[in-house]
Amino acid sequence: MTNKVCVIGAGSTRYGRLDESIIEIALDASKDAINSAGITPDDIQAGYISNVFGVSDKQVHMAPVIMSNLGIPYVPGLTIESACGSGSIMFREAYANVAAGFYDCVLALGVEKITHTGTIQSTTLFSYCSDFFYEGGSGASFPGLFASIARSYMATHKASEEDLAHVAVKNHENGMLNPKAHVRKEITIDDVLKSPVVASPLKIYDCCPFSDGASAVILCNEAFAKKSSRQYVEVIGSGRGASPAAVQGRNDITTIPSTVNAANQAYKMAGITPKDIDFAEVHDCFTIAEIIDIEDLGFFQKGTAAHAVREGATRRNGEIPINPSGGLKSKGHPIGATGVGQVAEVFEQFTGKAGERTIKNAEIALTHNFGATGASAAVHVFKKVE
Repeated sequence: MTNKVCVIGAGSTRYGRLDESIIEIALDASKDAINSAGITPDDIQAGYISNVFGVSDKQVHMAPVIMSNLGIPYVPGLTIESACGSGSIMFREAYANVAAGFYDCVLALGVEKITHTGTIQSTTLFSYCSDFFYEGGSGASFPGLFASIARSYMATHKASEEDLAHVAVKNHENGMLNPKAHVRKEITIDDVLKSPVVASPLKIYDCCPFSDGASAVILCNEAFAKKSSRQYVEVIGSGRGASPAAVQGRNDITTIPSTVNAANQAYKMAGITPKDIDFAEVHDCFTIAEIIDIEDLGFFQKGTAAHAVREGATRRNGEIPINPSGGLKSKGHPIGATGVGQVAEVFEQFTGKAGERTIKNAEIALTHNFGATGASAAVHVFKKVE
C-alpha cells in the first residue's frame, strides 16, 4: 500500500531574464517553498532537482550544491534531466519516493538560467534535446519541427493560423494577471498574425520565450501534512509516457503518444475521467502544442480543439480553463523549472493565492509537461483539500 502524497508549500521566482546566478535563483525559490510550507530545512529528508543547462552557468553537480547552501549538506540530493519535461518527471520521482515510504518530506526544485548565453548558443543548446542525429544536427530546430506538426494538423483538420493565434491571445490574457510571468503583454489576433515568421506557419507570438527562473514545492505524506497548520493539496494521480525520440519515427505527428499514455495512467490512478478536471496547466511551448495537448489529454476529440479554442472553451471562464498561469507562452519557459511551476500554480489556485486568475469552484486539476517534441512526458492530477 502506498502513502498518500501531498504538496504543502510552493515558491517561485519571477520568470524572465534574471541577473542572479543559477544557485541564487534556486535558493530563492526553495526558501519561498520552505516558508510557504511552514517548515525548516531540517525537516527535508531528500532533495530532487530538475535542470538541463547548468553547464551554461558552470554548475552541473547541482543537487549537492543546493542542499549545502540550504544548510543541509548531509541530506541526499538528485539532479534529473529530461529536456523540457525535466520538472514534471523529477516531480514524479519525488512523488514516488514519498509514496513508497522512503521519505516523509522532500524538496522538489526546478531551475534554469539560459538567457545570458545569447540566442545562437541557447538555440544550439536546445537542439541537443532533440534526436540530434536526425533532427538538431541536420538543421531541424524545435520551431521547425513544431511547424511541420502544425502544417500536418492544419491540413488534416482544416484548422487555420488564426486558430493558433487564439491560443497565444488567451495565454497572454492570463499572463497579464500573473505578476511572475515573463511576458506580461496583452496581444490581439492581428498582432500574432502580423508578427515575424519563425518557421511557417509559426510566428514569434506562436512561440514561448527562453526564460530564467526557478520553482519549488514541498512534498510530504498525509500524516506529515495533517500535523501542519498549513493548507495542502493532494496528489491523486501520476503517469509517465514515452514516444519515439525523433518526429520522423512516429506514425502520426499530430498526436503525442507519451502524453496519451501518461494521462491514461494518471486518470486510472486518480479514478477519474478527463471530464472531472476543472482546469489544467499544459505544455504550450508553441501554440500548436497546446491544441494537440488538450486533445491527447482527452478534453476534446481529435481534430476539434482548434475550433474549441476559437470559441473560448479554454478561457478562464470556459468549459475547461487551460493555462491560467499564462502557460509557457506568457508565464515563460525556464526548462528545468517549467513542470514544477505548473504544480506551484495548482497549489496557489487551491490555497487561495492565485488572485484574479483564480478558477472558481475548482477542485481537481491536472499538470502536463513534456520533453523535446514529446519523447518523454508526465501527467499529474491534484485534488483540493478542504
